[in-house]
Amino acid sequence: MSRRRVSRQQLRRDAKRMRRAGVEPMLIMGDDLVFDSVAIVMFFRWIWRYRSELAPLGLGLSAEVAAVALHITRPTWWTGIAIASVATTAAVALFGRYVGLVRGIERAYAAYLVALTGGWLAAATAIGPGRPPLPAILIIGGIVSAVPWWAHRRRRAKVRVERKLAAWPHIAERIGLTGSRIQSAIVDLWGYRFRLALAPGQTVEDTIAKIGNIESALGARRGGARIQPVPEQRADRADVRIVEADPHADAIGWAGPSITTIAQPLDLGLWEDGTPVLVSLLRRHALFGGVAGAGKSGGVNVVMGNLSAAADVIVWGIDLKRGMELQPWASCLDRIATTPQEALTLLRDAVAVLDGRAEWMASNGLRVWEPTPDAPALLIIIDEYAELVDEAPDAITYADSIARRGRAPAVTLLIATQRPSQRAMGHSAVRSQMDVRLSFRVRERGDADLILGAGMHKAGWHADKLNAPGKFLLSAPEHDIPRRARAYLMTDDTVKHTAVRHAERRPALDPISALALSDASRAPDEPHTDAPDAMQPIGRHARQTAQQRTQDALWSALTEAPDQGATVDELITTTGMSRPTLYRRLATWESHGRVRQISRGRWRATRPDDSPDDEPDETE
Repeated sequence: MSRRRVSRQQLRRDAKRMRRAGVEPMLIMGDDLVFDSVAIVMFFRWIWRYRSELAPLGLGLSAEVAAVALHITRPTWWTGIAIASVATTAAVALFGRYVGLVRGIERAYAAYLVALTGGWLAAATAIGPGRPPLPAILIIGGIVSAVPWWAHRRRRAKVRVERKLAAWPHIAERIGLTGSRIQSAIVDLWGYRFRLALAPGQTVEDTIAKIGNIESALGARRGGARIQPVPEQRADRADVRIVEADPHADAIGWAGPSITTIAQPLDLGLWEDGTPVLVSLLRRHALFGGVAGAGKSGGVNVVMGNLSAAADVIVWGIDLKRGMELQPWASCLDRIATTPQEALTLLRDAVAVLDGRAEWMASNGLRVWEPTPDAPALLIIIDEYAELVDEAPDAITYADSIARRGRAPAVTLLIATQRPSQRAMGHSAVRSQMDVRLSFRVRERGDADLILGAGMHKAGWHADKLNAPGKFLLSAPEHDIPRRARAYLMTDDTVKHTAVRHAERRPALDPISALALSDASRAPDEPHTDAPDAMQPIGRHARQTAQQRTQDALWSALTEAPDQGATVDELITTTGMSRPTLYRRLATWESHGRVRQISRGRWRATRPDDSPDDEPDETE
């Protein structure tokens, strides 16, 4: 029987054929096997597996070999090596971010390694790598320099992920995705993601159906896998993200308004990769849905906090819980309705504004209403829309008209409700007109389809798996991929201070809309004549009422102040005004002789014995 040498390539080909046939290859030791070849193969496989950990050793050996060769053949090149090392060190330090070194500490470490290696190589080329102290510098410096590399968290995570994903061919066979392969993988702060190339005939929906199997096979936590299609790519590609540490585990504080005009996209929260959730509400209706306690009111607060800083939008509010949710924003709301009758009147007036704007646009040849501070957009926030359907059914006709015709004249709706079923939405076209849809946590899978649209749960929009208040899924024209996000948290104090700070900068209704509103209130043949009280434009002008209440509180604090006056901090605490607003009000009243500054930072109302002037008119 003849002896035959088996090559490494032949062994690998045979092993691949056996694996494709479903048989694990076995290594049989015998006379025909060349033991040294097997040992070499095992050695190189071990080096390849631990190539990341052995990278410092490889760099040191490469520098030693290069130094020996250059010292023997080109010892005069040391000057060029030194110059090249200095230039490369500066380039890495200044432009390393463009090659993946995004953190400053990483660029500093890379620049240090280039400088150390280049300097040692230049010296070894000139005098020889064996000349003391170069060997000691190579060994000690290499060990010291390797410690940060071995301890780097992202490097260790990347190695762990690469070794885990190396078993994907076996995983794919076990979970029913045979033939799929991994194209690339990226490790980030919260976990890792990889691009999956599917086999012919497999779809992203097939992968989503296997999401539980993928979590189990990769050792991920339950609910930690995200699968979505690749935008503008082939249908046989999918992005798989494994979230190892939930970035939304804790509430995210609101940092302040993100817009100054309604034309800018609002920042509602953060995606799981830390990027802001931006969505535009200009000429768009919005629907917020979710169970009680899921975070709908918090989402509305974030919207109001942003809109309060925009000078080209007026906000009207309907809160049939007697103002429990929207009353804190009263100073920034132009009108607020807290009863069914007020809600009916408010929506009727909104339709009048819509008709007036549409008529003016038609007569001037315009297609859309462009919001400006002098001609602001009108956004109507309706909290718990289902209550409006039950308690003011006549108002649904007006809401339906706004939903169908309000986009061009910039009269839009933002509706919050728990379960937007057809009955809860009043059997109207309101739900079908919602361009922007936010789904907070729901209890049943079908509720996700009610909020986001039919078939969305099957496509991966799993709102029933959201596990904390404020987490949501966003569906909008620019957001057509299921991604989890968490809304910012606005505390009661934040809402209060934000509303006071922006109250005096809110715009007024434009003359065209005001004239249309006035004409509609005097129209003799108003619809819904069976509700005669609805003919009167009742509705509360919340902004003016809140401002007057704040000024009254300030005047009371100043009149009750002691002889030495009240401090500015005391006045801010009493009134809730911001410091700039308080100083503007004090300066105005001082110019009219109403108040006087006793000393630095202390104020009180003017008294008869302070000045011969008459007592100022409190109605001024």
